[in-house]
Amino acid sequence: MPAIKFTKNELKKQKDGLKRFERYLPTLQLKKQQLQMVIRSVEQQEREKRAAREAAKKRIEAWVELFGETGDIAGLVKISRLETETGNIAGVDIPVFKAIEYEDISFDLFETPLWFDAGVEALKKLIAFNEELKILQKQVELLNQELRITSQRVNLFEKVKIPETKNNIRKIRIYLGDQQTAAVVRGKIAKKKIIVEKVS
Repeated sequence: MPAIKFTKNELKKQKDGLKRFERYLPTLQLKKQQLQMVIRSVEQQEREKRAAREAAKKRIEAWVELFGETGDIAGLVKISRLETETGNIAGVDIPVFKAIEYEDISFDLFETPLWFDAGVEALKKLIAFNEELKILQKQVELLNQELRITSQRVNLFEKVKIPETKNNIRKIRIYLGDQQTAAVVRGKIAKKKIIVEKVS
């Protein structure tokens, strides 16, 4: 902690600092609450997507053995473009899932079984869920990081800066009060001396 000066200018500086801290603290606390609410909301979305993915996985399990008949499963569906945009929550830039596009993979309708189209569509849905979950996980990660920083700032202001500044103001006021009292006492002593010298 830097040494404080016991002057009126320092007292004004400390009072201004205290006003700034007390004005900024509610904003930080509000941001912290907003981040906590958003994190809970995103985590809920993530749970719902996981449940939807699991349901899609169960639906696709019926196709898995059939896909084995056609050869390479990985070659059936390829992502051509994953579209995201940047959203802003409480000053945090987060990725937001927009859309997913797949490469057109041509296959011979006469050589593939009837269930093939439905199986490919089910696989596309599963891949989309996986990509959405990755983005939701990234959102939670970024929001948690910002929450940690904001919580540290709230604690710094509440537990360090504001009490420290109030203590500095108290010390400066005591010192200036003592100086003023000493000046009054010196003035009275000097006045007595002058009166005594005039009388004698």
